[in-house]
Amino acid sequence: MTPRRPALPWLAPGEPLPPVVQAWGPEDPAPGLLAAGGSLDVDSLRAAYGHGVYPWFSEGQPILWWSPDPRMVLRTGAFRLHRSLRKTLQRFVATPGCEVRFDSAFGDVVRACASSPREGQAGTWIVPEMVRAYEDLHAAGTAHSVETWVDGRLMGGLYCVGLGRAVFGESMFARATDASKIALAALVAWCRVHGVVQVDCQQNTRHLASLGAAEMPRADFVSRLRQDAQAPDPPWLFDPVYWSALFTPVSRTAWPT
Repeated sequence: MTPRRPALPWLAPGEPLPPVVQAWGPEDPAPGLLAAGGSLDVDSLRAAYGHGVYPWFSEGQPILWWSPDPRMVLRTGAFRLHRSLRKTLQRFVATPGCEVRFDSAFGDVVRACASSPREGQAGTWIVPEMVRAYEDLHAAGTAHSVETWVDGRLMGGLYCVGLGRAVFGESMFARATDASKIALAALVAWCRVHGVVQVDCQQNTRHLASLGAAEMPRADFVSRLRQDAQAPDPPWLFDPVYWSALFTPVSRTAWPT
């Protein structure tokens, strides 16, 4: 007999999320789904991310909370700086008018990501309710944008959530070739400078895997998260000298496990 799938918890606004071990498993129709309902206020989002949970839902759906097992994670020391990307970055760094900024156009980045579907998806999950929620989270100092600028124009970027030294990547967009990869590379360089060991990528995609991301058991991810989230927040500013951290080979022994 097939085991009966546990009912999906429905949360009232402000109600705590259930433990991540209660998320649906691989035999269920939506592996990683943990709960529905609740709210997207700043406190709820901070609590969710602090426990390894994130919201993801489409227009017309209730708020859905996820904690997949395994988890897709980019170890910052394992970032693959392919030859073509290395050349692109070297040209970018050397070209006047090309720069990376943090948090100068957060709302523009989120809205640009909303118009760029995720790999393998026809629509967007960044519905207006999510845009407002992450703008509130940004105003509270917990959500950040990494932006690729060329001659005063925003050409690509990403946004993420930061809790101490725990960084959670959310979405990227590009209006020019490799503009989103430049933003991701800048984030990795910043992470290396500030001792951030990994960036949560949530779900497995070929693009992320090509850049060095790999799956990690949820239990290991949550254990690491508990340590990193307790650290002081690093300054979310990008200095061009940080690029050197990306071009310098990383010794595996230099990074905590």
